[in-house]
Amino acid sequence: MSEVKLVNLKKVYPFISGEQKKSSKKKKANEPEKKKVNLQITDEGVVAVQEFNLDIKDKEFIVLVGPSGCGKSTTLRMVAGLEDISDGELYIDGKLVNDVAPKDRDIAMVFQSYALYPHMTVRDNMAFALKLRHMPKDEIEQKVRQAAEILDITQYLDRKPKALSGGQRQRVAIGRAIVRAPKVMLMDEPLSNLDAKLRNEMRAEIIKLRERIDTTFIYVTHDQTEAMTLGDRIVIMRDGYVQQIGTPQEVFNHPANLFVAGFIGMPVMNFFDAKLVKEGSKYFVELANERVELDPEKEARLLANNVQTQDVTLGVRPEHTDLNEKGGITGKVDVAEMMGSSVHLHITAEGRDVIIIVPTVDMKGNFSMGDEVRFTFRGNVAHVFSKETDKNLEF
Repeated sequence: MSEVKLVNLKKVYPFISGEQKKSSKKKKANEPEKKKVNLQITDEGVVAVQEFNLDIKDKEFIVLVGPSGCGKSTTLRMVAGLEDISDGELYIDGKLVNDVAPKDRDIAMVFQSYALYPHMTVRDNMAFALKLRHMPKDEIEQKVRQAAEILDITQYLDRKPKALSGGQRQRVAIGRAIVRAPKVMLMDEPLSNLDAKLRNEMRAEIIKLRERIDTTFIYVTHDQTEAMTLGDRIVIMRDGYVQQIGTPQEVFNHPANLFVAGFIGMPVMNFFDAKLVKEGSKYFVELANERVELDPEKEARLLANNVQTQDVTLGVRPEHTDLNEKGGITGKVDVAEMMGSSVHLHITAEGRDVIIIVPTVDMKGNFSMGDEVRFTFRGNVAHVFSKETDKNLEF
């Protein structure tokens, strides 16, 4: 079993000598904690990760995703033992490992930079950790061969890293990790150095790999496409805090707050200043000259939360925004991007930039800059967020 449990995990980077004095002199009595470069500054130091709770099941593929500096790589490094845990508890297979050395945690890590030994062949790179364990030579060769076959790099075993492409080097780095048959595989943005075509290919390889080896994966990326295609569940982080945990479909269909709604989905969700109106057990969204009733499921959740009439931020995804010749919200076309199967219309409406995805099969003509269009949306795809807290009012 390879279960991993993170309980109230916290990481604080203490101030360097003299920095804390300088900071505390500037801080006045009862002054609230400050934020600098999206990270919380306290008397202890800079808080990179805070209140991180997660139960990872055996063989589950978990993806940590968020913008740069959100704390995802720091969290991964705490699991690996490369960063000390400031507070909280980390369990692997039910064993508390806060103070266990990285080599004794039975984990393997794949880095963004490959981290291969340039003077060694592919075979020696993959075998290195097994040689340190004094494993018999024939067993090492067998494990290396098996891993090479899984990753389709058998023909490169006698080459050195400099003779390989970026994708091939990353396969070797993954192979070096899987020969150890670790309980937990940690991957820190392993595809970010590859071009778009190779990234797509390697994503598919990782999905296949996951089916062929029995281990738990924790994968870090800033790329939401990787998160949505690879993860059983994804953990969205911001400024050291977990914003939402769920399956890719859950976070796409039911974003917990404005940040998640804007981060997940490509192109990004459209946002408008609107009004949520409660009439009995019914809820309506009013925007410009449009009044749209929300669907029964959304109404039931809002009713259960006793949500009253209020100003809201309305979110509608570009693919859920429909052109409507007979009526709707008016906008003017700024740019029309032909994407093959669809056209991405960038328009200005209600004082905001709005994107509408129009399938080419539905198009009756071309769009030009300055064209007036009308659009609307359905009640089952509208998301309403609190103006005060940014939280989704349904949850």
